[in-house]
Amino acid sequence: ERVKKRCSGPVFVLPLDLGNSNAFEDYTPSIIVMPRISFSFPISEDALFFAHYDILSQRPTTGIRSNPIDYLYIDNITGNYTLNNPDLRPTRTIDYEVGFQQVLSRSSSLKIAGFYREQRDEITVINVAGAYPKTYKSYGNLDFGTVKGITLTYDKRKSKNLWMKVSYTLQFAEGTGSSAGSSVSLINSGQPNLRAIFPYNYDQRHAVNATVDFRYGEDKDYNGPVVAGKQIFKNTGVNFTANYASGTPYSAAKFSYPITGGAPILDGTPNGSRTPGTFLVNLQLDRNFMLKFGPKKQKTAALNVYLLFNNLLNTKNILGVYRATGNPDDDGYLSDPQYQTLIASQINEASFRDYYALRTNNPYNYSLPRTIRLGVKLDF
Repeated sequence: ERVKKRCSGPVFVLPLDLGNSNAFEDYTPSIIVMPRISFSFPISEDALFFAHYDILSQRPTTGIRSNPIDYLYIDNITGNYTLNNPDLRPTRTIDYEVGFQQVLSRSSSLKIAGFYREQRDEITVINVAGAYPKTYKSYGNLDFGTVKGITLTYDKRKSKNLWMKVSYTLQFAEGTGSSAGSSVSLINSGQPNLRAIFPYNYDQRHAVNATVDFRYGEDKDYNGPVVAGKQIFKNTGVNFTANYASGTPYSAAKFSYPITGGAPILDGTPNGSRTPGTFLVNLQLDRNFMLKFGPKKQKTAALNVYLLFNNLLNTKNILGVYRATGNPDDDGYLSDPQYQTLIASQINEASFRDYYALRTNNPYNYSLPRTIRLGVKLDF
């Protein structure tokens, strides 16, 4: 029942009586059993079949903390305001994996694993239609999705100073929403709580990771060059890592719009376009020194000195692009015919173009350039 309360200021209309015990109800506890089952079955001395089944759950992290004051002024809610929902259920992930591992030699093996993950009760913005006293937006457990793929891994254990591991992953990640706010535009357009399957924002089709480590031992385990009776490279090694990843999805726009704001018009389907792939190489040179201290030098510590090259090749990887152009440094506004009159009306057109170009060349759209670090680590 509506209640009017007069204060020293304006008159506030309360949509419901918060003192009424029927206005709210207690949260019903959610009980989720999370079994983890795994097994392996040796086919022979050199081959192994394995599988596992997991159920993982997480408490809601978005929109769960509610303030009763929000309901007092629900009549005044406009725009994109979304009420929190303390009745959200935990999200769940059901994970399946089966695989096969084969020994290729005394120091190497090949592993093939297929995985399938179901994501349920994901949190998203919903439209609470027909609610009293008005329709409003809140959060609900409506989104779902799947992640499936296969991974091939070649593993070479340390042999003759060399250790190496190479893996390739083919993945398909898709669902009804990449985050809780994925459906906001649809809800704001007055549509019901529709659901459609599209690629997730983090859907990465191909990923290749390689690690190579070459290292010398000391004393009897040293097989490197010796100068004047000294093992000049003892406890010294070099570590090389390389990573390639295909591009991630984004939603292209038909027309450009100012970087200061605008309403983009979708071109194609949500997350129907992809950024370029990325390639990164890191290199580390390091050497271990054994330190002895204390009475009779009974205590020891390991000192590691390293030189690390991040992004060794100084690759200019593109991490983000503008929706209208697909470029990381140009949103298309300055060259769009519909904005030329507005741009020409600025106090200084040339200056405006220069500053706008600087603004759109966002450094966060690129990976970090080459960096070199010299450091030490002490283990004791």
